[in-house]
Amino acid sequence: MDAIAILDFGSQYAQLIARRVREANVYCELFPWDTPAEKVLALQPKGFILSGGPASAYAEGAPYILPYVLESGLPVLGICYGMQALTLALGGRVASAARREYGLATVSPLPGAPLLPVEPFPAWMSHGDRIEQPPAGFQVLAQSPSSPVAAMGDASRRYFGVQFHPEVRHTPAGAELLRRFAVDICAAQPDWTPESIIQASVERIRQQVGEARVLSAVSGGVDSSVATALVHRAIGDQLAAVFVDTGMLRQGEAAQVVQVFRKTLGVELVAVDAAQEFITALSGVTEPEHKRRIIGEKFIRIFEAQAHQMGMPPFLVQGTIYPDVVESSAPDRAQAARIKTHHNVGGLPEDMRFALVEPLRYLFKDEVRRVGEALGLPHELVWRQPFPGPGLAVRCLGEVTFERLERLRQADAIFTQELAQAGLLHMTQGAGTAQAFAVLLPVRSVGVMGDSRTYQEAVALRAVTTEDFMTADWARLPHDLLAQVANRIVNEVAGVNRVVYDITSKPPATIEWE
Repeated sequence: MDAIAILDFGSQYAQLIARRVREANVYCELFPWDTPAEKVLALQPKGFILSGGPASAYAEGAPYILPYVLESGLPVLGICYGMQALTLALGGRVASAARREYGLATVSPLPGAPLLPVEPFPAWMSHGDRIEQPPAGFQVLAQSPSSPVAAMGDASRRYFGVQFHPEVRHTPAGAELLRRFAVDICAAQPDWTPESIIQASVERIRQQVGEARVLSAVSGGVDSSVATALVHRAIGDQLAAVFVDTGMLRQGEAAQVVQVFRKTLGVELVAVDAAQEFITALSGVTEPEHKRRIIGEKFIRIFEAQAHQMGMPPFLVQGTIYPDVVESSAPDRAQAARIKTHHNVGGLPEDMRFALVEPLRYLFKDEVRRVGEALGLPHELVWRQPFPGPGLAVRCLGEVTFERLERLRQADAIFTQELAQAGLLHMTQGAGTAQAFAVLLPVRSVGVMGDSRTYQEAVALRAVTTEDFMTADWARLPHDLLAQVANRIVNEVAGVNRVVYDITSKPPATIEWE
C-alpha cells in the first residue's frame, strides 16, 4: 500500500495532517522529526510532509531535516516550520518577521502555481518567522499581507512549502492541497479504505496471535466494539469478549452491551459484575489521574482473574485509538505533551501479564466508525457518542459513590433524551452534537424549592461539535432546549438544585472534565 511519511517537528496540528491525508484515502504515518532513517524508510513512502513546530528554524538546537529526507529524491511538502526548515536545508534564508501572522489571512496565488487554487483564498497562519530568500531553484507561488513567500516550490525536484496550515478546517482549500500533493505529486494510490484497513488489520492480528486464545476488553463504546468485531473477523472462536460492569455505565447500558454482543455479533461474551469492587477501590479518591490509574489497574486485574479461569490467554484486545495515544503521550509519540492518562494507554500497570492487541491504535474516530460500518455492526452502536473508558467516574467530580453515580446517571439520561427528541444527539451536516453529557460537580449551592432552602449539588452540561476530537467547539444549543433540560433535572433528580452549561472549547479545555 502506498504511503506518505509525515515528520512531526512538534506541531499541535501534526495529527490533523495525517487525518487530512487519510481523508484523501492515502495511507500515512506520523514520525518524530528525528526518527532514524531505517524506521521511516521501512514504510517505503512515496513522499514526505514536514509539519509545523513551535521553534525558530534558525535557533540553536532547533529541529532540522535529517539528510535521508532530501537524499531520497522523493517529493517534500513543508508546512510552516517545515517550509522554513526546508529553506535552511537548501541554502535559503529565514528571519524573524517584523509583523507576525496569527489567525486567518488571505493568500493570493501567483499565476500557474501548482497545488494552490487559482483565486485568493482564506488560510490559517501561525508564525513569527518568514522566508526572506527562497533556496535556489524555488519560485514564489503565493503571497499574503505579511508573508512575501506564503508558498514556494521547485517543480523539478518536487519540493514545495506553504507558510499557512492546510490541515486545519480554517483553510478550506487545504484538504484539496494535501490531496494533490499526495496523489498528483507523490503518485500515491488512494487505496486507504475501510475494506483495505480491515484486510490489513486481519493479517496483522493473525500474525500477532497465531492460534492463541484472546480476550477482548468490552466497554460498550464504539472503539472497544469495533476492535472486538475486527479481531473476531480475524480469528473467530479464538476470541472471548469480557464485559466488566463497573457500575459506572450510563442508564440501561449494561443490558444493551450484553444483548448486542451475544445476539447481534455472536461473540462469546463473559459478563462480570464488578461494581462493588470499583466503588470500594475509588473510596475517598478525588484526584482525576489517581482515579484513572485505579480504574486502569482494576480492569487489568479483573481480566487476569477471568483469564485464569479460561486457561490464561496471553493476549488482550483493547479499543485504543489515536487520540488516546496522543493525549497520553505514548513513548512512540513523544512530541505530544501528556494531557491526561487514558485507562487503556497510560494507566496500565507495569506488571500486566497480557500482550496487547490494539487494531485501532492509529485510527481516528471517523475511521473507526467507517470500519465498524464495513464490518456490519449495528448503526446505533457505531454512531453512539463516545464514552470514556473509566466511565462516569471521570464525570462524577470528587468522590465516587453509588448515590452520586445514580444522581449523575439520571441527569445524563435526561440530557440525552431531550437532545434525541430535538434531533441534536448526533452531528448531521454540521448541526447537532458530536459528544454530549452531564457532569456532577462536588459543589453545593443554595437554592429554594417549595419555599424551603436547599443546599445541593450542581450539574454541568457539556456538548461539543467536532470532526476529529483533537479539537472541539461548544455546541450552540437552543436556549429553550437548555431550559427544558435544566427544569427536568432539578425537578426529577434528587440532590441537584442548579444546572450550568459549559461553553469552553478544546483547547484550552479538554472535552471531558477529568
